[in-house]
Amino acid sequence: MAFNVKKRGKITYYYSGDAPVLSALVTEEQPDGDLKIHFAGLTGGYSAASVLGLDTVTFMDPDVEIPLVFRCWEKWLQDAGICDSIAQVDFTEIHAFGCQPKSPHPLVDPQGYAKEQERLYTAYRRAYGNFFRENCPENGVPARFTVHVVDVPDKAASYEFYGTALYQKALQK
Repeated sequence: MAFNVKKRGKITYYYSGDAPVLSALVTEEQPDGDLKIHFAGLTGGYSAASVLGLDTVTFMDPDVEIPLVFRCWEKWLQDAGICDSIAQVDFTEIHAFGCQPKSPHPLVDPQGYAKEQERLYTAYRRAYGNFFRENCPENGVPARFTVHVVDVPDKAASYEFYGTALYQKALQK
């Protein structure tokens, strides 16, 4: 996908469409030429799958969803011509909004609900940690802020992410 690009001073907006609601990426040029990159919020359900051209959507499976979000962000970095790999940026922050289980209903099956909640929390921690260990082994891990919410607009998703990273040009030589 080719982005529309709007540059205003040291800020560059990468977006789609003629009347965007938000930008997929926003970069801020640093005094030394590095780029601070802000990634739009995505869920691993329908939103990341659609960006990557995938028909299959997972249902509250962090082991599948978390890598989908990072692969989507990697595609955006490539489409914007910033870099080729997610491992070339250093994430400083990830904000994650984790959804509560969609089933079973907590009033009908409180024990089942608690069990599903624990499954999601465990899978979420595992998938998030594994992604950085397996895909960015030379990088540090970002600070993470997680808030658990009832739901996000994507009914298939277990969470929504947005993040900030730094593309350090000196490390790419």
